[in-house]
Amino acid sequence: MKSNYKRLGAYIEPINQLNDGMEVKELLGISNQKFFQNSHTNTIGIDLSTYRIVRTGQFAYNRATTRNGEKISIALRQGDDCIVSPSYRIFRSKDERVLNSEYLMMWFRRPEFDRYARFKSHGSAHEFFEWDQMTDVELPIPHPDKQREIVQEYNAIQNRISLNQQLIQKLEETAQAIYREWFVEGIDLENLPEGWRVSKIGDEVETIGGGTPSTEIEEYWIDGNISWYSPTDITNNSSVFIFHSANKITKLGLNKSSAKLFPANCLMMTSRATVGKLAINTEEATTNQGFITLIPTSELNVYYLYCWINTQIEEIINLASGSTFLEISKSDFRNLDIIIPNGEIAKIFKKTVEPIFDLIKTKTEENQKLTELKELLLSKLATVE
Repeated sequence: MKSNYKRLGAYIEPINQLNDGMEVKELLGISNQKFFQNSHTNTIGIDLSTYRIVRTGQFAYNRATTRNGEKISIALRQGDDCIVSPSYRIFRSKDERVLNSEYLMMWFRRPEFDRYARFKSHGSAHEFFEWDQMTDVELPIPHPDKQREIVQEYNAIQNRISLNQQLIQKLEETAQAIYREWFVEGIDLENLPEGWRVSKIGDEVETIGGGTPSTEIEEYWIDGNISWYSPTDITNNSSVFIFHSANKITKLGLNKSSAKLFPANCLMMTSRATVGKLAINTEEATTNQGFITLIPTSELNVYYLYCWINTQIEEIINLASGSTFLEISKSDFRNLDIIIPNGEIAKIFKKTVEPIFDLIKTKTEENQKLTELKELLLSKLATVE
């Protein structure tokens, strides 16, 4: 143990309060992103009095670490009291004047903690991170004033990110509202304005799929510099624009697979499992086979396509089928109807919404930098005095 590190077990205590009398109604789970979320448990016929109560200011974590994205699901409850699965473990700081709970939650957000928890998990078919392993966690516990200072700095960054995200959402809603007003509401497909027409999306833009280079050949991946997106990249992305993929491939990997390279500012749509998630790439890229990517034209720009697909999501999902996972075929997608306005209206629409999307892109880039700053702050916790 480092000289300034302390054993966590000396500073926390377990809580085991069951939901006797059905005092608490809200049942929640915890994501591997470390926040409480709605539970997917079917509670019909379930005795919720056996579930555990999590009070405001208490921690809860899922002991199971198998198939959890190499992370441990743990969160600090800051909302109203809730209940969680009986398999979860609940605990709290013994004394907030000694160990600040928000400071401790910052420690739990570090990737090093996730790796530690996975390493210490044990079991045969399923692995668990038990209470004894939690109490053996070691971390620096500086003076309470220092803890509060660190928490305030972290929260300031997080609050800025949240404000930007709220603005991004409002801007997206504004762009979508403009599209609906111009091209959806009050539009009679049998009596379109002069110069407008209805066509099949496959007749208007190129749609391409993707592929995966063999993961057994290192030369396809090592030192790769071509962005290669998977659906997980898109589902983890919280904005219209996406700047980086988790994995990159080499030119050789591209040439030796069915992956196809496309330019910046195309529209990627997930086409299997989680269907209909969208992102605009900001650099030349390729994808795996879980996508349909639309290549914009001068007549159908990427913002028009983005807004159009958002009005078609329900139909796209209805067209998806499959026994193992849902997937929409390229042929079914290409058969969707799309309104093509005359060239002048298309130009005016782009001119109207482009500043909105430019601001979305700017705020998304700012959030990326703030997230990097937040991660740097978490990494520095290891050396705090």
